[in-house]
Amino acid sequence: MTASRKPRPFPNEQKLRLWRVGWALTLTFAAAVLAAGGTLYGLVVLLDFQKIDTTAKLDAKTLFDLVKLSFGVVAGAGALVALVVAYRRQRVDEAGAHREATRLHTERFSQAVDKLGSDSPAVRLGGVHALAGLADDAPDNSLRQTCIDVLCAYLQLPFTPDPGTDPAHQEEHHRYLAFRKVRHTILRLIGDHYRRPKGTHRSWQDCDLDLTGVTIDGDMDFRGATFADGEVHFDSATFSGGDVSFHGATFSGGTVSFSNATFSGGDVSFHGATFSGGDVSFSNATFSDGDVYFSYATFSGGDVYFGYATFSGGDVSFYGATFSDGDVDFNRTTFSGGDVPFTEATFSGGDVYFGYATFSGGDVHFGSATFSGGDVSFDSATFSDGDVYFGYATFSGGDVSFDSATFSGGDVSFDSSTGPAPQGLLAAVGTPPPAGVTLLSAWLLTAP
Repeated sequence: MTASRKPRPFPNEQKLRLWRVGWALTLTFAAAVLAAGGTLYGLVVLLDFQKIDTTAKLDAKTLFDLVKLSFGVVAGAGALVALVVAYRRQRVDEAGAHREATRLHTERFSQAVDKLGSDSPAVRLGGVHALAGLADDAPDNSLRQTCIDVLCAYLQLPFTPDPGTDPAHQEEHHRYLAFRKVRHTILRLIGDHYRRPKGTHRSWQDCDLDLTGVTIDGDMDFRGATFADGEVHFDSATFSGGDVSFHGATFSGGTVSFSNATFSGGDVSFHGATFSGGDVSFSNATFSDGDVYFSYATFSGGDVYFGYATFSGGDVSFYGATFSDGDVDFNRTTFSGGDVPFTEATFSGGDVYFGYATFSGGDVHFGSATFSGGDVSFDSATFSDGDVYFGYATFSGGDVSFDSATFSGGDVSFDSSTGPAPQGLLAAVGTPPPAGVTLLSAWLLTAP
């Protein structure tokens, strides 16, 4: 976790803060007198009494009423004292129960951590489930966060790689598989708890998650999760196998970071995810293999940053994605291999920036994409190899700019697109266009 992180209070956390008895009684009596006086005055006004009827002598009935009033005042004072004492006793009992719960939690926590250090994979599995259960039952949020931090720290520990299936290493191979089961169980439990709606029992959505440098080679399911608070870090993590799903997840606040992460295998899906707030960063990430899906994702707010990322292999799909608000930044991104389709994507608002990006290999397709609003910039981008396809794209609004872009190789096609030529495109391409660059004939007629 980041060094500046401060634990957030648990909603039901109780802190024992009691006033001195004298102050408590004084304030209680004062509040009672004010309440009684206010009530009496309100009744006098409501009943429209003009004046108080006074008599010169004290009769028996009046004396009896005064005695009853005196006893009533004494009884009321006693009731107030009893109320203050009962309140203080309740607060002390709650604080004591909280301390006892914390003590029991600490004992169970120590036992669970001891199990994580066992040489037996089965015992470690027991420790993992015990820690997850402790996080669910934690009496306050700081203790819950501690349990989650320990599970994350276990995943961050170095582990011996698979020695292979050679008969000479069969025992080591089986041991590797057993301990990998422990790691995969932690990944599954984290995903299960983050999928639970925020505020419900066993939900971890308002907690921090630090998986910095972790190797994720198993399944992890965040489908439908909401990231609205806290910090979730996959910085420098390696996604090398399994299925990691953020399908339909909502990123509406907080920080989710994949900076310097490596996507080298398996499937990572953000299909249908909504990016509406907060910061989501893929800066310096490397997409070298496997499939990463942002298909039909909605970018409607917040900042999503792919700056300096490298797309060198595999498939990274933005098929049908909607860019309607917020900032999506591909600044200085390198597209050197693999397939990155923005096919049928809609750019209707916000800022999408490919400035200084390098298209040097692979296929990047904006076919049938719609540019109807917002700012989409390819300023100073370099097209030197590979296929970049804008065929059948619609340029109907917003600002699409290719100012100072360089076209030195590869195939760049605007075949069958509609609308006016993007700003700066004709000047950047030159007349006549170089080999491999296909522009609309109508655009060429307007070239200077």
